[in-house]
Amino acid sequence: MNIEFATEADIDYISERDKHLARTLIPTKIMAGEIYILRDSNQAIGWMRFNYFWDNTPFMNLIWIDEPYRGQGLGKDVVLHWEEQMKERGFQVVMTSTQSNEEAQHFYRKLGYVDVGCLLQEKDPLEILLSKKL
Repeated sequence: MNIEFATEADIDYISERDKHLARTLIPTKIMAGEIYILRDSNQAIGWMRFNYFWDNTPFMNLIWIDEPYRGQGLGKDVVLHWEEQMKERGFQVVMTSTQSNEEAQHFYRKLGYVDVGCLLQEKDPLEILLSKKL
């Protein structure tokens, strides 16, 4: 498995699966180097995208692994890869979030993330904010 920056060739793959990001924003995020693609034998099998919380703290927005590849540690691999990249860029802290009814909160805590706050929006489960010192 390889982890690399997404390219314009990945737009359709991401757009078909990412229901939280408008297709028109994908090229901008690709050009900014804010989407990693996971590949197995040159075939896209997942991605991770991020942005910056408060414009200064790397914030992981979403990890997606195609169903046949789940449960193999690829999510952990891409998170650790991203963390290392952010550390190399001089960041000391990274963040992410997950809803309180999602299992992802346990995944992030196992990777060393700690709860730092929450957000409650009408009609949505509690959003847990998590942070990790690099």
